[in-house]
Amino acid sequence: MRIPLLLSLLLAGCHSNIALCAQTLNSSSHTKAVGNFALNDFRGKRHELYDFKQAKVVVLAFLGTECPLVKLYARRLQELSETYGSRGVVFVGVNSNRQDSITDIGAFARLNSLTFPILKDVGNKLADEVAADRTPSVVVLDGDRVVRYSGRIDDQYGAGYARDTAANNYLQDAMESLLSDKPVSVASMPAEGCLIGRLRKVDNESLVTFGQHIAPILNKHCVECHRDGEIAPFSLTSFDEVAGWAEMIREVIQDRRMPPWHADPAHGHFANTRGLSDKEKQLVNDWVLAGAPAGDLSSLPALPPKATGWQLESEPDLVVAMQSPFSVPAEGTVRYKFFEVDPGFKEDKWMKAAEVVPGSRDVVHHVLVFVKTGSRLSRGGDGSGGEFLAAYVPGLRAAEYPQGMAKLIPAGSTLIFQMHYTPVGVSRQDQTSIGLYFANDKDVKEVVMTQKAATRSLEIPPNDPDYHVDASSPRAPTELKVLALMPHMHLRGKSFRYEAVMPGGHRKTLLDVPDYDFNWQTSYLFAEPITFPVGARMYCEASFDNSDRNLNNPDPSATVTWGDQTWDEMMIGYFDVAIPRNVLAGKTGGKAENERSETMNRFDADGDGKIQKSEVPQRLHAIFEKLDSNADGHVDEVELKKLPGGR
Repeated sequence: MRIPLLLSLLLAGCHSNIALCAQTLNSSSHTKAVGNFALNDFRGKRHELYDFKQAKVVVLAFLGTECPLVKLYARRLQELSETYGSRGVVFVGVNSNRQDSITDIGAFARLNSLTFPILKDVGNKLADEVAADRTPSVVVLDGDRVVRYSGRIDDQYGAGYARDTAANNYLQDAMESLLSDKPVSVASMPAEGCLIGRLRKVDNESLVTFGQHIAPILNKHCVECHRDGEIAPFSLTSFDEVAGWAEMIREVIQDRRMPPWHADPAHGHFANTRGLSDKEKQLVNDWVLAGAPAGDLSSLPALPPKATGWQLESEPDLVVAMQSPFSVPAEGTVRYKFFEVDPGFKEDKWMKAAEVVPGSRDVVHHVLVFVKTGSRLSRGGDGSGGEFLAAYVPGLRAAEYPQGMAKLIPAGSTLIFQMHYTPVGVSRQDQTSIGLYFANDKDVKEVVMTQKAATRSLEIPPNDPDYHVDASSPRAPTELKVLALMPHMHLRGKSFRYEAVMPGGHRKTLLDVPDYDFNWQTSYLFAEPITFPVGARMYCEASFDNSDRNLNNPDPSATVTWGDQTWDEMMIGYFDVAIPRNVLAGKTGGKAENERSETMNRFDADGDGKIQKSEVPQRLHAIFEKLDSNADGHVDEVELKKLPGGR
């Protein structure tokens, strides 16, 4: 909706002050009557507003076929239509997107079992008349066809967040008020979602065109995901499609939501860096403001090759899949799911690369795969019961470890798939798999291991917008190479920073993520490995936002502690290191010594060589107190020898 600048600024705080916003919005004019219109639905049937003259309330629902939020709300609109139809409310879908064809609209209606009409608003004239700017949004008309409410449906879903339930049901409240002959208390609430793909006046004198400037930028940065069959919700491979999304593309680039990359460029040089140059951003901006001119479309640059099969362009040595499909519901919140699979390894395996492939890309938010051996307790503290092996996030590209490097998967291990699913409005079946590429034993010179700096002692107070914690890894027992960094937090995660702390105390920032985004579990791969000398350690600091300003926050009133699920929290700074195989073997003692070292590395979050009680889960406090023989509040290496079996 088009609103004055001052009102825009006020609306920025609406989620935290609904009363103020309602008062402010109700002071604006919502007494405009909508004139009759005549539009065709996707079957070619003509509909006029006058056709619904007996209706007490008419809801115009502005929809698009590819917007993720529309997909989440489509079935809800159908349910509301069915519920309120007998009470004199008529729902009318409106598609004003230039990029959505009649065929697209028909397929969308059938997929979502929509029975109310969906009209094609050619030239976005109706959208312009009622000032609708995003999908999904609604405009509610009373019996005199005067606009009484416009904006979002409710506040359950938004850009980058989803709640278990809606706190405010704006559309439903407006309908109830009108049916009861009462004034609508909140007359407007800005919609979230995708900008309507409008027809704009084209500046044919523009020096920036799609064919010459924009298509190459999209090929370089976007079509890897935004093409048919890939993870993005819509394609950006043709002019008509891109032109319809032009203003949305400009918005997400300006807001730095796309391409997804959250590292501060002042620190670190990463091989998988994403982002447009300042020149490229300016070209996109100028093109959109010029009305998205096509230019010469006869000689468009060729699209980059599409990945077919596996990203590494060769078949894996072994594919391990979840044993059976999992049904992801159309709506709601799905708890993390853990699936254990036995790959049948009778001997040790050296993994030089892995690619995790979702069975249903649109519902798989991210995947973490762990290796679990029968003799080990949980190392991750994340419900997996194993060592971190590989991950999947949208846009992640599979890559081999450098020559001579590999991860060890011990004989007898099982694989744990930790699955985070996000419903998309329709039910899906997922059976995720992982492709493993093996190295020959004799070729492995350096062992890749995933280490971490983590703290379990989280107690985030209610309504705290900036809660800080830190953690350190154990000191490096030998010189090693740091290959990659992967911060991990949940919905309240706000920022994350890695520092290398050298033996002499010198500190260097390796990665700074000032605006952590749970939706993108990015692994940051160094262009060149970082060398850690003996005695160096990794230090991580993170902050959390447990206030209502964090729209991802499931409950600002809760005290949040460590836990597996997204409504709990974690603070883990994963990092991959490579250690010379001969050095590692030389430092390996007997089984008891190794297991003591494992236990120390597992729990000694601050790297001081001692395990504090606060670093141990509650369920192990009784064992801790028995081991702490001198009752000094920590357990050292000597006391660890009292563990059963020398652990």
